[in-house]
Amino acid sequence: MHTVDLHVHSTKSDGSLSPSQLVDLAGEKGLDAFALTDHDTIDGLDEAIEYNSGNSLEIIPGIEFSTEYMGKDIHILGLFIDYKMPSFRQQIQAFVDSRILRNEKMCRNLQEAGIDISFDKLKEAFPGSVITRGHYARYLLEHGYIKSLPEAFERYVGDRCRYFVPREKVTPEQAVHLILDAKGLPILAHPTLYHMGKDALQTLVTRLKKAGLVGIEAVYSTYSPREEREMKRLAEKNDLLISGGSDFHGKSKPGLEMATGYGKLQISADILAALRLKRKELFDE
Repeated sequence: MHTVDLHVHSTKSDGSLSPSQLVDLAGEKGLDAFALTDHDTIDGLDEAIEYNSGNSLEIIPGIEFSTEYMGKDIHILGLFIDYKMPSFRQQIQAFVDSRILRNEKMCRNLQEAGIDISFDKLKEAFPGSVITRGHYARYLLEHGYIKSLPEAFERYVGDRCRYFVPREKVTPEQAVHLILDAKGLPILAHPTLYHMGKDALQTLVTRLKKAGLVGIEAVYSTYSPREEREMKRLAEKNDLLISGGSDFHGKSKPGLEMATGYGKLQISADILAALRLKRKELFDE
């Protein structure tokens, strides 16, 4: 069976493998294609695509936007984006600039707690990465301030921690529009992780469908069989396509593998084929 993985992270955001290493791993896994969908950045795409040159493996340019909706962190995947469009790149740079300001403030807060940390030290520890809270957790663990990664979120960088600084986020609708403007396909990532009731989730999907949402991530590493069936029904009910991905990060998600998730994940290449046809329909490409 031909398989793909449409949700993968590299060291350019909070993964532990470089874009090139992901290409090698995808080859080892026998994947036909994978989408590099780093958080709010496209910095790894050129490396992955250039390194993959000459291989039969397909690299799908992607991104994962963090957005805010009703106090929840909602993620929107963009697949097949034209990441070289100047207007799109300008918007991504604005997100990066906002992240830098937030990280500088959070480092100052942690310094007041007696932690020897700075934004420069984080960049030295994780060169070339867009710094996320996962990087803070790894830094604190490696420097002996905590005994486990979850402890970092419980004591220092979780939403309700006194040291945490939220960053400016776009709305899910804005993310959908940004992706469409870049000739990409907007996908609602892992809906079950938002712990919304059925009615609330349907309200969100209705809003996003009106904005141009194309699909729902209905096949995902942590889904139970029941959850996968529910997400597929939700997609069908709203005339949306399905997507699927492992959400592979490497070391920060122990036991979760590219392509197979926690062992039982299998994403058919037919899912990718349907998405590709949709892109052709939308953008005549």
